Amino acid sequence: MSEIQFDKELQHHETSIPGLVLFDIPVHGDNRGWFKENWQREKMLAAGLPDFSPIQNNISYNEKRGVARGVHAEPWDKYVSIAKGSVFGFWVDIRQDSETYGEVFTAELDPTKAIYVPSGVANGFQTLEDDTVYTYLVNDHWSPNANYAFVNMADDSLGINWPIPLSESEISQKDKDHPLLADVTPLASKKVLVTGANGQLGRALQIEMPNAEFVTREEFDITDSEIINARRWRDYSTIINAAAYTAVDTAETTEGRKEAWLANTTAVANLGRIATEFNITLVNISSDYVFDGKNNLHDEDEPLSPLGVYGQTKAAGDAIVDTVPKHYTIRTAWVVGDGTNFVRTMKSLASRDIKPSVVDDQIGRLTFTDDLAKGIKHLLHSHAEYGTYNLSNDGKSVSWSDIAKQVYLHEGKPVHDVTPISTQAYYEGKEGIAPRPLQSTLDLTKIKATGFMPRDWEEALKSFLSDHS
Repeated sequence: MSEIQFDKELQHHETSIPGLVLFDIPVHGDNRGWFKENWQREKMLAAGLPDFSPIQNNISYNEKRGVARGVHAEPWDKYVSIAKGSVFGFWVDIRQDSETYGEVFTAELDPTKAIYVPSGVANGFQTLEDDTVYTYLVNDHWSPNANYAFVNMADDSLGINWPIPLSESEISQKDKDHPLLADVTPLASKKVLVTGANGQLGRALQIEMPNAEFVTREEFDITDSEIINARRWRDYSTIINAAAYTAVDTAETTEGRKEAWLANTTAVANLGRIATEFNITLVNISSDYVFDGKNNLHDEDEPLSPLGVYGQTKAAGDAIVDTVPKHYTIRTAWVVGDGTNFVRTMKSLASRDIKPSVVDDQIGRLTFTDDLAKGIKHLLHSHAEYGTYNLSNDGKSVSWSDIAKQVYLHEGKPVHDVTPISTQAYYEGKEGIAPRPLQSTLDLTKIKATGFMPRDWEEALKSFLSDHS
C-alpha cells in the first residue's frame, strides 16, 4: 500500500469541471494503523461540500491492480473516497447544456482524498494497488426508470494519460462497449417544475424558462398530499410554486377561507415535504399582505403581521418554506402581467371614458411579472444564498391613484378623470372587504446585492402599456 500522508487539513479544491470538488481528508495514524472521519456533515459543509443528503453507501472491492471501471454518469450526486489502496480517478462532464461539456479531470485518490461528483459528471477509476476498497455515498437509489449516460474510457479524444495501459487493465465487456464521446447521449439536466402555469407569473415564467415543466391545478393538484407519489422527484432540481389563492376579499368568506388555506398553506406544506425529502430547491411566492403596512419600508427580516385571512395564509406558507433546507421565498407586491390586474382595469376604464375613484393612501411599487420571472431565474442560476428576497420593480413609492393617473395619461385621457380617495372612504358601507396594508414598499437592497437590478416601475409601465395598446 502506498504511504499515507497523515494529518492533512480538511480543505477543498475546485477542479476544471464546475461542481466537481476534490477534498483533502485528515487521516490520523500510528503503529496500529489509521483512522479518519470519512464524511462528517458539519465539517464537510464548512469545507465546501454541498449538502447533498446521502441515503446509501456503496463499496467496490477490487482484488487486483489495474482494474478499470467506468465511465458512468448517473442522475444522482456522489461522494467518493478510498478505504484501502489507491486509484487513478477520471471524470468526464457529459451534462446536457454544460459549458464544460467533454471536459476531463483526473486525480489519484488514496484514503487522504475524496471527491464530490455532481449528477451528470461521468465517473470512473483504475486501481493502482491490489485489494483496493473504493467507497461512495449517493443521494438516490438505483432505479430502472432513471436515465443514465456512459462514455468509453478508451476514447482517445478524452486525452487520458493512463498510469497503467488499458491493454493491461481488467475491464468489463459492458464498459468496453460504451460509446465514444462524440456519440454520447448527454445526461439530461434535472427538471424544473412550475405550478400555476396559467397565472400571471406562470405565463411569464413560460417565456423566461421555456424548458421547465408547467402544470395547472387541473393537471396537478398540489393540495393533495398524494402528490409525493406522483413523480420521480429525484429527477427534479427545482419546484417554483407560482400557484396561489389571491382573492383577498373572498378569502374573508366561509368558503373562501377554506380555499385560501388549502391553496396557500396546505399545498405549500405538501411541496415543502417533497423538497425536503428529495433535496429539491423550493421557490415560493410571498406577498406584502404578510405585513400590517405600518412600516414605510419592509425588509426581509420584518416580523410577519398579517391583517386578513389571505395574508395569514401566505404568512403560514412562508413559515413552512423557512423549514425547507433549500428554498427561496420571493416576497412581492402589486403584480402586473398577462391576466387580470389593476393596470389592465384602468386601461379598460380609460378606453370607455369612465372616471374612477382610486385610493391614494395605499403606497407601494408595481411588480411586472417579466421582471419577477427574471429575478427568480437570476437567483437560481447565480446560486444565491437561500432565504427570503423582496422582489418588485424599483423606483419611487406611489399610490394606486398615482398609477391610475399615469395609465390615463398614457391613454390620452386627462389625469383629473381619476379622483383620489382614501381607503376608508372607498370601502365605506361595503361588506366582506379584507383589510389592506397601507404601506407596501419592499426594500430591494438584498436582491440587488446578488447582482439583480429590477427596472424602474415607471419604465416598465410604459413598456407594458405600449405592448398592450
